[in-house]
Amino acid sequence: MRYFLYARKSTDEEDRQILSIQAQITETLEYAKKEKLEIVREFIESRTAKAPGRPIFNEMMSLLEHDKAEGILAWHPDRLARNSMDGGKIIYLVDKEVIKDLKFPTYRFDNTAQGKFMLSIAFGQSKYYVDNLSENIKRGIRQKIRNGIFCGPAPVGYLNDTKTRTVVMDKKKAPLVRKMFELYATGNYTLERLTDIMNSLGFATQMGNPLRISKCQQILTNPLYYGILSYWGEHFEGKHEPIITKKLFDRVQLVMRQRGKPQSKNTKYFVFKGLMRCGVCGATVTAEIQKGHHYYHCTRKLKPCKGSKQVYMREEALAQQIQEFIQKVSLNDDWLENILGELNKDKEQFSQSSLTHLQNLKVRINEIDAKISKLIDLYLQGSLSLEECNLKKNELVNLKKDLQENQRDFADEGNNWFEQARRFVTTLNEGSYAIDEGNLESQKEFLKKIGSNCILKERRLNFSTEGTFRPVLEAAPYHSWWS
Repeated sequence: MRYFLYARKSTDEEDRQILSIQAQITETLEYAKKEKLEIVREFIESRTAKAPGRPIFNEMMSLLEHDKAEGILAWHPDRLARNSMDGGKIIYLVDKEVIKDLKFPTYRFDNTAQGKFMLSIAFGQSKYYVDNLSENIKRGIRQKIRNGIFCGPAPVGYLNDTKTRTVVMDKKKAPLVRKMFELYATGNYTLERLTDIMNSLGFATQMGNPLRISKCQQILTNPLYYGILSYWGEHFEGKHEPIITKKLFDRVQLVMRQRGKPQSKNTKYFVFKGLMRCGVCGATVTAEIQKGHHYYHCTRKLKPCKGSKQVYMREEALAQQIQEFIQKVSLNDDWLENILGELNKDKEQFSQSSLTHLQNLKVRINEIDAKISKLIDLYLQGSLSLEECNLKKNELVNLKKDLQENQRDFADEGNNWFEQARRFVTTLNEGSYAIDEGNLESQKEFLKKIGSNCILKERRLNFSTEGTFRPVLEAAPYHSWWS
C-alpha cells in the first residue's frame, strides 16, 4: 500500500516551530521504516488547520482521489485537520475507500465503524482545542485592554515592546505626531496641507510610507494619543505614556467639526488670509494676486463696503505694521532673565496654597472611581443596559482624564498664574526672534498669541489685547516684576 507523508506546523513564521516539522518527519519516517510502509511522497505545510483552504493539503487530497496513493501517514490526526470540513472530508473518503488506511505513530486507526467514530472524535477534539484556545486568547486580550494595555500593532508614534508586550513611545516619531496635532489645532491648516507639511518634515507611517490624508485624519481622531483606549464603543484608561494632552485633542476635534469646505488643490496660500475682518462692514478680509504681489481687501459679502479708503493693501505694508506691533511688546534676553528671576521668588511664596487644590482634585478623582465601580455593579445587577453603562462610563472616564491632566498640570505649575506669566514673558521674548527670522508665518502666530479680533480699516491694522495681556497681569497677586 502506498502512503503520503503529511507534516504541518501551525504558523508561516520561519522562526517559530521549526523543530516541529523536523521532529514530525523524523518520527514518522522511523515509524514507516518500522512498519515497512511505502512512502511515495512527502507533503510539508506551514499553515494553520483551524480553517479549510490549505493548498498543500488540498493537493494531497486531490492526488488521493486520483489514485496516486491509498493511505496517509501523519504524526497525529490534529496534523491533518482542526476544522469540521477537512475532518469530514477525510472520513468521507475513508467511507468511499478512496483512503484505505491512516497511520499515526501516536494514534491507532482501524478502518471500521468504531475506528471511524473514534477518528471523528479525535478531529472534534482538535477543533475544540482550537476554538477553546481562540476564546482564551480573546478573553486574555479583553482583560489586557481592561487593564489599560494596548493590544495589536503599535500605531505611528509608538513602538511594540516585545519584552513587556506593551507599547512605548517612539522618540523619533512622537514629536512629529504632537506637531501634527498642534498645527491642526490652530485652525489654519486643511488636512491636505497638513499632510504635505508633515511629509516635508519626514513623517512616515509604521510601514515607511508617506502620510496620506485618510491616515492623517485617522491619527487626529485617535484617543490613544491622549491616553485612552477605545474598543467596542467603550473607553479604558491606558497605561501607556500619552503623546498629547486631552485639551489639545479636544481642540483638534473642535476644529475638525468647524472646518468649512476644503480648499481646492489650486487655491493659493496667503499667510494673513482669515486673520482679519473689515473695520467698515465686518466681512472677512480675503487676498488675491495682482502683478505678482499679494493684496488684501474686504470680501464685501455682508453688505456694500463704502469706506473711501477701504481699498487693496499690499502684504508688505501689512507685514510692516505687524512687525511694528511685535517690536513694541517684545522682550530681549536680558529683560526675560530678570523677570523670570522675580517670578521664581513669587513662586516660592505661593507654593503652599497649591496643596489644597491638589488635594481637592484627588478627592474628585476618587469619587469618579467610586462612581465607575457603582455603575458596573448596576450593570451586573441588570439595572442598566450595556449601552447605558458604556455611555455613562465613557463620560466619567473622560472627566477623570481631564482632572488627572489638571492635577498633573497644576503640580507642574501648568495651570497657576506663575506658569501663565512665565509663558507670557517667554512668548514676548519669542517676538524678537520672529522679527529677526523674517518669517511671516511666525509673526502671524505671534500676533495671534498677543491679540485677537484683528480689524483692518483704512489700511490700518488694529486688534484687542483683552484676554491676552490683561488677565495674566491681573491674576498676579502683585507684579512688581512688570511695573
